[in-house]
Amino acid sequence: MLQEGSSGDVEVARGSTASPVHDQLPHRHRHRRGHSSQTQPATTMATPTPAPMSPASKAAALASGGFLVGRARVSLGRRPALRAQPAAAELVERSVNTIRFLAVDAVEKAKSGHPGLPMGCAPLGHVLFDEFLRFNPANHAWFDRDRFVLSAGHGCMLHYALLHLAGYQGVTIDDLKAFRQWGSRTPGHPENFETDGVEVTTGPLGQGFANSVGLALAEKHLAARFNKPDLTVVDHYTYVILGDGCQMEGVANEAASLAGHWGLGKLIAFYDDNHISIDGSTAIAFTEDVLARYEALGWHTIWVQNGNTGYDDIRAAIKEAKEVKDKPTLIKVTTTIGYGSPNKASTHSIHGSALGSKEVEATRKNLSWAHEPFHVPDEVKRHWAHHLDEGASLEAEWNAKFAEYEKKYQQEAAELNSIISGRLPAGWEDALPKYTRESPADATRNLSQQCLNALAKVIPGFLGGSADLASSNMTLLKMFGDFQKDTPEERNIRFGVREHAMGAICNGIAVHSPGLIPYCSTFFVFTDYMRASIRLSALSESGVIFVMTHDSIGLGEDGPTHQPVEQLFSLRAMPGILMLRPADGTETSVAYRIAVMNRKRPSILALSRQKLPQLEGTSVEGVAKGGYVISDNSSGNKPDLILIGTGSELEIADKAAEQLRKEGKFVRVVSLVCWELFEEQSEEYKESVLPSEVTSRISIEAGVTLGWEKYIGQKGKAIGIDRFGSSAPAGKIYKEFGLTVDNLIATAKSL
Repeated sequence: MLQEGSSGDVEVARGSTASPVHDQLPHRHRHRRGHSSQTQPATTMATPTPAPMSPASKAAALASGGFLVGRARVSLGRRPALRAQPAAAELVERSVNTIRFLAVDAVEKAKSGHPGLPMGCAPLGHVLFDEFLRFNPANHAWFDRDRFVLSAGHGCMLHYALLHLAGYQGVTIDDLKAFRQWGSRTPGHPENFETDGVEVTTGPLGQGFANSVGLALAEKHLAARFNKPDLTVVDHYTYVILGDGCQMEGVANEAASLAGHWGLGKLIAFYDDNHISIDGSTAIAFTEDVLARYEALGWHTIWVQNGNTGYDDIRAAIKEAKEVKDKPTLIKVTTTIGYGSPNKASTHSIHGSALGSKEVEATRKNLSWAHEPFHVPDEVKRHWAHHLDEGASLEAEWNAKFAEYEKKYQQEAAELNSIISGRLPAGWEDALPKYTRESPADATRNLSQQCLNALAKVIPGFLGGSADLASSNMTLLKMFGDFQKDTPEERNIRFGVREHAMGAICNGIAVHSPGLIPYCSTFFVFTDYMRASIRLSALSESGVIFVMTHDSIGLGEDGPTHQPVEQLFSLRAMPGILMLRPADGTETSVAYRIAVMNRKRPSILALSRQKLPQLEGTSVEGVAKGGYVISDNSSGNKPDLILIGTGSELEIADKAAEQLRKEGKFVRVVSLVCWELFEEQSEEYKESVLPSEVTSRISIEAGVTLGWEKYIGQKGKAIGIDRFGSSAPAGKIYKEFGLTVDNLIATAKSL
């Protein structure tokens, strides 16, 4: 590690080296404690409580430049008075400028990207990655590594440059040159499935921050369950950089509220306070005191007022944050977006556009960077190379510790191994409940609770909760207590009324370790509140299980505000996700089996409030294929009519088929419980279920009819709801909307 500078009691140095661009910065970045939108930080850099200074002492301090914080003279942009190894500071500066220009050059080559954040956050990135972050470049999946999330994902060249310098083989100099290109491992926003060292997919602002809360929750939970007084095997931090845009998004505040409530002391967030968004200065729309808000949410807060050259202050802030064990820390780091650019720094024009060749050259001159594009100085390479050996040593030490743990604590080690590896215990599927035709009718939300509790008994990494609806969603794990600040070993997570953050936090839990299987729940209609999180779950290959109850107009009197009609189709339209709507106990149980097995694909289960019978013909094998025949009195794969249903309407189709068969019709009933799984079957299988020669087809589902034309064809008919619902008892609503046996029979006879 580079040797850190030192600060005396009187002088708190706010910069390790002078910078050519510093004298050109706006006044508010140089000598002012705050700015118009955030005039008083909740906590500035921690210093000893000073005695009062005499007027003469104050005058002497101010005469040398800087400003006063209590007794201390804070010097911005100047070399510290005391520096044990000045050469180290010069190397830091070269390393920081390497990061800046790798970002500048990549964006310039791509003619696309966001150079401003990497240029401004390069000092923070260097200090964090080089001096604090624990990782192994040779194994990006090492379990006890620190996690880093760039919530402000548009600035991803910062992350890519750091990964490259740190020795990650998946981010070569050629990868940096291919930034934002087809097939590149350096896409325009971080994608965890593309780039080694990227923990989560970020870009939609605030999501990554909420993911980081999930990562920190996972660490706290696993540490509480598995660490022993003599052996600590779970011990890592989660770091996240977020910007003004992330702070404006509601999902970040929801997640911050929960992080404070849970006391996630190993979550350290850096707020890149650069005062610029796409439309210009943040003063046009964002003038709150962010530190005061976070302090009210239960966070420890620190303000590094010079993030441009204040390396010692960044170091001190991180050290202070790590000393706070009972609450998360927000470090506001005031930076200059596009630092070093003579004409574009501190302007919105550098946020999301390449500098242009003339400004690139001007910036090179301004920062004394006389190198060709994508150049990494040899001394910078030599310095960063130490992470390869250090990373290997860190992992080897942990492996040795875990080997001792396995000997002493065999049962706990087996459970933790399952979580780390993602290998599920043998025979876990056998724990799922089984149902027969004689099993009592029940709402699928109740059957879901039976499945959840069965899985929690046999899968060590199974945990989750609801958005303040556990008693209605039926999602409580009865054998466990609540995950809280003082009981983090428990597995019921109380998210409160925060659907958006709930989904994003679960995404973070899911990507923390392969064997962590989080579920989260609310009313199906409120997937609209968390759709961005669900989409990122699919994109990130996070196998979250979304348990959505009250899945139709069948919820009755609460009316159209709570009755989902378009949600089924809209989520079926989302790539990379399984949308399952089970009709009875067997289908619900198998739906959970499918959801658990799909670790890189999230699943949504739409579950009923009303009781449904156990149907004859539903099967484990059929549900696994997404669509299958539950009853048929025809032969030769040539029925007169095919009735297709899902969920609560499958019973209606089954009853209508019985009546039509009594009238001499050959009728097949098909459960299309999961369109996505059905589409993955062979053409031969799909033909065996929905023979192309049979054009008389009717679908029935309590949702919009859009999309059903794919399965019913041009001559078929869809019974559904192409308007909002209504407030009335469920039976009355079903009758008024034609979701009845009588209407289905009448429709069949009209074909």
